[in-house]
Amino acid sequence: MKEVYAPFIPGSYNENNLDELSVLLEKGKKYAIDNLLWSDTGYFPSVNFSIAHVENGVALKYFVEEQYTQATYKTVNDPVYKDSCVELFISFADDQNYYNLEFNALGTALVGFGKDRNGREAVPDDKVSGIKTLSNIKWAKDPVGFNTWELTLLVPFSIFVYHDVKTLNGTTSKANFFKCGDDLPEPHFISWSNINSPVPDFHLPQFFGTVKFI
Repeated sequence: MKEVYAPFIPGSYNENNLDELSVLLEKGKKYAIDNLLWSDTGYFPSVNFSIAHVENGVALKYFVEEQYTQATYKTVNDPVYKDSCVELFISFADDQNYYNLEFNALGTALVGFGKDRNGREAVPDDKVSGIKTLSNIKWAKDPVGFNTWELTLLVPFSIFVYHDVKTLNGTTSKANFFKCGDDLPEPHFISWSNINSPVPDFHLPQFFGTVKFI
């Protein structure tokens, strides 16, 4: 089973100093999202992430390089997976249910909770709006060139509405990290921990890896 280590970053962070947190995540260990699934076109965006935890939440930064970038959805809990999208699915303790946190390149968020693809409960908009985001998109000058974008996220513990999370220090969670883009000229599905399924489906927690919060 794949593992990532999420170190603790001391200090208090919010929307006013998210750029400082972004720099610290940039310096952290990066993990590749590099399992290209259910595709044989050869289109393979480069995607990496860095993860940590802070006193009030989970800190994430995604690094993406791709030819096609779309960012049209701007309202909380819109179907951002149709855009250029990065995702974190995570469960706590031994809970069979997990949260799906999905973001387009602008930082627009979609968050749900449940045990599989069906019957997921949407996390309320007011909670999802509490996620702090910092997006940086650099568009290619050449139409066949590659766009690069980075997305820094501060996910407060309050987003995990079905769990009373006060700290993650010393805990281990099950998780997977993804990149997709359903409505792009080149739809794709990429995962950090590999998924063995004949049909496209990220909602398979049996293939989650582990995140150790240290």
